[in-house]
This record gives sequence, C-alpha cells and structure tokens, in this order.
Amino acid sequence: MGDFFNLVFIHPIINILVAIYSAFSFIRIPYALGFAIIGLTVVLRFIMYPLTASQLKASMKMQKIAPLLSMLKKKHKGDSKKIQEETMRLYKEHGVNPAAGCLPVLIQMPIIWALYSVLQQVVGDKPLVVAEINKVIYFGFLKLQNIWDPSFFGLSLGAIPSKIMSFNNIFSAGSLILLVPILTGVFQFILSKMMIPAKNSVAVLEKDIEAKASVDKKDAGDFASAFQTQSMFIFPVMIGFFSFGFPIGLSLYWNTFTVFGIIQQYKIMGLGGLSEWIKKK
Repeated sequence: MGDFFNLVFIHPIINILVAIYSAFSFIRIPYALGFAIIGLTVVLRFIMYPLTASQLKASMKMQKIAPLLSMLKKKHKGDSKKIQEETMRLYKEHGVNPAAGCLPVLIQMPIIWALYSVLQQVVGDKPLVVAEINKVIYFGFLKLQNIWDPSFFGLSLGAIPSKIMSFNNIFSAGSLILLVPILTGVFQFILSKMMIPAKNSVAVLEKDIEAKASVDKKDAGDFASAFQTQSMFIFPVMIGFFSFGFPIGLSLYWNTFTVFGIIQQYKIMGLGGLSEWIKKK
C-alpha cells in the first residue's frame, strides 16, 4: 500500500517540485526552493480547483436550506420518518446532494497528505539527499546535481520557530520568525470567517421562511451557531500553534494553500461573514 501511494502521489509531486525548482534556478531566481514550494502548492491547488469549487457550492446550498431544515424538524418533532421524508423532499426541491460536499474532500485528502509528506522529506528534520531524490525523478535532465539551498529571505526552510525562539532573544531581530506562525493563524482565521454566511443574508432567508410557514420559531440553530463561532477562533489558534513547532517550509506551504483558498472562497461565495467587518471599517 505504501509503495502504491508513493508511486501514485509522492513521486509525481516530487517531480513537479524539482521541475519548478529547476526552472527557477535556471532563470536565477533567488530562494528558488522557497518559491518552488509556493509554485508547487499553487499548481496542486489549480489541479484540485474543480473539486474544491464543487465542495464549496454544495456547502453554500446546504447553508441556504439550513433554516428550512430547522423549521421542518420543529414542525415534525418526534416523527423521525416524516422528518426524513420532508428532508429528502427539501433536498430534491433545492437540488441539494448531501454527498456532493463529501466526495471532493475524500478525493483531495490523499493529494494534500502527499504534498505534506513530500515537504516533510524536503525541509523536515531529516531531508532527503540528492541521490534519494534523483532515484524517483522521471527525466534525466531534471536530476539534481547539488542539493538545494534551504534559505528563504534569511530564514532556513527547515528551521522550527519553537527551537529557535527563546526568552533571551524574543525581542531580537531573530524573533521575526515568530511572525510565521502568527501569519498562519491570521490567514486561517480570515478563511474561517469567510466560510460563515453573512448575517444579513441569513436574516433575509429566515424572513422568507416565516412568510411561508407559521411555526413557533425559537432559534434552534443557536448551538450550531455557537459551535461555528468558537471553531472560527479555536481552529486558527491551533493551526498557528502547530506551525510554531513545524519547519518554516511547511508553514510556507500552508499559508500559500490558505491564501489560495481565500481567493477561491471569495470568487465562489463572496466575503461571507467577513463582509460585516469590512462594512464596519
């Protein structure tokens, strides 16, 4: 199973990375490895774009009918069979496929995990040597002659912030490395905020629902809303904390991945919950 995963996912990604790195090195772009990691992440994001778009569109449809689902569960409380029937009718009426959002995620996961594994081998504690990398390169002209320079704007892509930082140098210039996990958390927070529907659009939909059905409405989505709000803060903090203990190269990949996700989220679903903050500003 491991050999199959390497053959189908790991080796192609290593070849793409080496190809991008070789192109950047050929035209003498400084910090070629760092920019190659960014380029590799963007390439794979474009490859997964149709899957991610399908997932986001399915999520948007589910968000739109969430108040309707809440209403019918109240209306038919205690009658699970009726709830199931009405739920399926609602899905059909609004063209919603509950599985549509899961399949793209399942397909993307091996690619994301393979990309993470490749970067661990490139900038991790025990990076691959040239001979090991060249063994899996498809074309002879792409084989590396020398190992790549791991520096990126004065920082080593293999450096781990938690191992470099100390109380004594926390206010020194070297402490700028702390910005890496902070930016990771900030980008993740922006994406998480954008994934939450804007309150004004939800309010308009709820008014429309109330006009169609006279049901005693007490917001049953309070728990879900509270959980979503907490996750919006907790997940970015967790990601930022984890990146504090990961090599900078992995944070570079994750930040590029997230920024691309922000752009895609905006293109397909708009600013979402972030629009409220922008309007206030």
